[in-house]
Amino acid sequence: MKIVIFDMDGTLLDSKKDITISINHVRKLHYNLAPLSEESVVEAINMEVRNLSWLFYETEIYQERDKELFESHYELQCIQNVYLYEGIREMLERLVSFGIKISVATNAPTQFALRMLEHLEVKNLFDVIIGADRVSEPKPSPLMLNYILKHYGFDKETHKAWMIGDNSKDILSANAAGIEPIFATWGFTPHSNAKVVIKRPTEVLDIVL
Repeated sequence: MKIVIFDMDGTLLDSKKDITISINHVRKLHYNLAPLSEESVVEAINMEVRNLSWLFYETEIYQERDKELFESHYELQCIQNVYLYEGIREMLERLVSFGIKISVATNAPTQFALRMLEHLEVKNLFDVIIGADRVSEPKPSPLMLNYILKHYGFDKETHKAWMIGDNSKDILSANAAGIEPIFATWGFTPHSNAKVVIKRPTEVLDIVL
């Protein structure tokens, strides 16, 4: 058995416009702060160690009211501008046609992952779609990956598994779970010093098949 676990934002799909719009909605309504650029939002999300509540809302602690407003706004916003990166759909369909098991592990809440992947008509290709709300720690913890591997009855002696993402947290979670990390540069992060770096979705097929 071969298993490929994908990160979502910045790996499968480009969601930065909608994320930024919803963050700026909270900034304006709750703090009367000027809007952030998409670039600064992506840069903040990609930091290995960061306090997002400070970077986005200038508060030390992520306030419950900010979380509620963001999530209620993003529920509608998340499918307005999102799109799959070029070649992703074909790559996913090809993997499935070869009997490869594919799943998603995202630090986004599961409800948004399901909504976006369904909107983009790829949800049914995945066996498991899990967000950080379903485990006690997000990536770089391996908990989501372990959950998916357990679902498949993964045996490291006889099976092969990869984690594909655009962030150092994806690489660290793969290493912690004992599977092979692959860094994708077509999304939110154009450069990496990871061991295996790919520039196009077709390279996933070269490695896995």
